[in-house]
Amino acid sequence: SGAGGSGSAREGWLFKWTNYIKGYQRRWFVLSNGLLSYYRSKAEMRHTCRGTINLATANITVEDSCNFIISNGGAQTYHLKASSEVERQRWVTALELAKAKAVKMLAESDESGDEESVSQTDKTELQNTLRTLSSKVEDLSTCNDLIAKHGTALQRSLSELESLKLPAESNEKIKQVNERATLFRITSNAMINACRDFLMLAQTHSKKWQKSLQYERDQRIRLEETLEQLAKQHNHLERAFRGATVLPANTPGSAGSGKDQCCSGKGDMSDEDDENEFFDAPEIITMPENLGHKRTGSNISGASSDISLDEQYKHQLEETKKEKRTRIPYKPNYSLNLWSIMKNCIGKELSKIPMPVNFNEPLSMLQRLTEDLEYHELLDRAAKCENSLEQLCYVAAFTVSSYSTTVFRTSKPFNPLLGETFELDRLEENGYRSLCEQVSHHPPAAAHHAESKNGWTLRQEIKITSKFRGKYLSIMPLGTIHCIFHATGHHYTWKKVTTTVHNIIVGKLWIDQSGEIDIINHKTGDKCNLKFVPYSYFSRDVARKVTGEVTDPSGKVHFALVGTWDEKMDCFKIQPAVGENGGDARQRVHEAEESRVMLWKRNPLPKNAENMYYFSELALTLNAWEGGTAPTDSRLRPDQRLMENGRWDEANAEKQRLEEKQRLSRKKREAEAMKATEDGTPYDPYKALWFERKKDPVTKELTHIYRGEYWECKEKQDWNSCPDIF
Repeated sequence: SGAGGSGSAREGWLFKWTNYIKGYQRRWFVLSNGLLSYYRSKAEMRHTCRGTINLATANITVEDSCNFIISNGGAQTYHLKASSEVERQRWVTALELAKAKAVKMLAESDESGDEESVSQTDKTELQNTLRTLSSKVEDLSTCNDLIAKHGTALQRSLSELESLKLPAESNEKIKQVNERATLFRITSNAMINACRDFLMLAQTHSKKWQKSLQYERDQRIRLEETLEQLAKQHNHLERAFRGATVLPANTPGSAGSGKDQCCSGKGDMSDEDDENEFFDAPEIITMPENLGHKRTGSNISGASSDISLDEQYKHQLEETKKEKRTRIPYKPNYSLNLWSIMKNCIGKELSKIPMPVNFNEPLSMLQRLTEDLEYHELLDRAAKCENSLEQLCYVAAFTVSSYSTTVFRTSKPFNPLLGETFELDRLEENGYRSLCEQVSHHPPAAAHHAESKNGWTLRQEIKITSKFRGKYLSIMPLGTIHCIFHATGHHYTWKKVTTTVHNIIVGKLWIDQSGEIDIINHKTGDKCNLKFVPYSYFSRDVARKVTGEVTDPSGKVHFALVGTWDEKMDCFKIQPAVGENGGDARQRVHEAEESRVMLWKRNPLPKNAENMYYFSELALTLNAWEGGTAPTDSRLRPDQRLMENGRWDEANAEKQRLEEKQRLSRKKREAEAMKATEDGTPYDPYKALWFERKKDPVTKELTHIYRGEYWECKEKQDWNSCPDIF
C-alpha cells in the first residue's frame, strides 16, 4: 500500500467510499500534524486537497478486517478500506496516536475542542491563579505590618532627636524630617486601606465569577451532549431513510445487490471531487411517510397525460383561450432541517451541493428568470416615452420590479439540466414571447430572449454564483441584461444585485437585496444609479429601500427615484432651486411632492399564496402543462412535475436518474473530445441549440445571443434537433 513514515505521521493509498455509482475509489491519504487529508493521486498533493478531517475531534471506529470509519460527529465521515488487515491496523494505530497527540495539543493551547481535557486544564489553571493571588495577598499584609512597625520606630527616633540638646539650626531640620515621616505614614495607611478593599472585592467577585463560569460550563456540556444526540439521531434517521430508498436500476423494481444496500449509508455529502459536481443530489433523503415506497421502472415521464403530443397541440388553441390556472397543489407539510444539509457546504458553490427537492419550489431557474417579465407593462410604457430620461425612469422601475417576487420566496428553484428550455408565449394576451435555455451546467448559466410587439427586446445571460457563509447564503448573479427599444434604438444595460438569504441555521429564513445598479443608455449616455439599501435592525429607514438618480451625460440630475423593492417606486422631477446659480442645487422633497409620479406598484399575492410557495399569479401559471412546446421544456421535466404534485420521494429518485443521465452524456462528450485531440481531428465543444456564443457588440463581453428559429420550429412541430434530456 506504499505507506511511509512511522509513529503518528504517515501516507499511502486507501480505498474511500465515494457514492453509490462509483463505490470505493483509490485515494492518496496523508496524515500529519493531527490532520488526515486525501488527494486523487500523489501528484495532486502539490495543488488540490480533496478533503481534510481534524483528528482531535474525530472518532475512529473499526468495522471489519479491512474497513474503518473516521467521523467527526456527522458533518464529515470517511468510510475507508485498507488493502489488508495488517495495513488497516497500521493506519488505525497511527491515527489513534495522532488523535491522542492532537487532543493533548488542544488541551495545552486551551481551545475548547476536547471538553474533558480542557475543563481539566481550566480547573488546574484556576486553582493555580487563586493560589498565587492568595500568596500575593499574604505578602501585602506582611509589608503592611512592616511599614507600620518601621513607621512607629522612625517616629520614636525623631521624637528622641527633638529632646536632645542640639545646636539651634538642627531643630528646623528635625521638624522637616518629622513632617515628611508623617506624610509618608498617612500615604502608607491610605495605600494599605485601598489594598484591603481591593482584596475583599476580589474575594467576593472571584466567588461570583467562579459560580457563573461553572454554570456556563455546565450549560455548554449539556448543549454539546444534546447536539451530539441530535446529530446521532439525525444520522440514524438518514441511514434508515437511505436503507429504504431504492435507487434507479436498469431493471424495473430491482433494488441493487445486498452489498449496495449495506453501503448505502456511506454517501458522504461533503465529498468529493469533480465527479460529484454534476450530481445535484447524490443522496436521496426520503420522507418517513413513505418509507415502504419502492420505485419501479426507470422513467416516470408522461406523469401529466396520456394523450399523444400531436393531439394535444391541436387542442392548444382552445387551451390558450381557457382561463390561466390560479392554484397549484399545496406544499406538503414536511419539515426537514436545512442546516443538516448546509453544514457540509460552508464556503462552497451552491450548484455543487447535493440538495433534495425538499428545499425546492416546483419551478426551474429558467422559469424563475422568465418571472422578470411580470411587470412587462413598464417596458411597454417606456417604449411610448418621447423623452429618453423619462424612459430611463421606467426602465429603472422595471429593474427593481424583478425583485418584488423574492421577498418570501425562500425555496430554491430547480437547477436546469444542460439544454433544458422554457418558453412563454404571451403574444396574444400581453404582446410578448420569451425563450430561455440552459447553456452551461458548471457554472450554471441561462440565456434569455424576450421580444414584444410593443416595441422592445430584453435579453440576458445570467450565471448564478453563490457562497454559503454559515449563517447566511449569498447569491451573486453575474451577467448583463440588455433592453433595446425598436423605435429609437435606445439600448440599456445593467447587472443584478446580490441576494442574501439569512437565518439558515436558526429562525425564519428571510431575504434581502443589497448593492448598486448602474443602468446606462448606450445611445444617449444617460445614466441611472440605483442603491439597494441593506436591511439594518438599527436603521430608522423603511426596510428594503431603493433610491436612485437619473442623470444626463453631463452628470446633471433630472429625476430622483425612491421606493422599496417589494412594494413600489416613485419618481420626482428635479428642478434647480430658484436664486441659486449652482444649476444643480437639489430642491427640497416637499417641493418635489407635486411632481411625484408612481412608476410601479407590486401586484398583490394570490389567495393562499403561503401554501403555494408564495408564488405570484404569473408564477402559478408558468409550470402549467402546455401542448406543442419543445421536448426540452421545463414543464416536461418529470422530477419537477412529481414534486409539484406533492410526490417528493418519487421526485427525489427521478431527480437522481436525470442527473446521472446528464452526467453520462457529459462523460461521453469528454471522451469524444479527448479522442478528437488524440486523432488531431477538429472537435466541436458543447453548443447551445437556440443561442449562439459571440462577442456582444455593446459590452464587448462573450455572451449567448438568440440565433432565432425556435418559434418557426414550434410552428412546424419540428423538434428533431432537440437533445433527449428527460
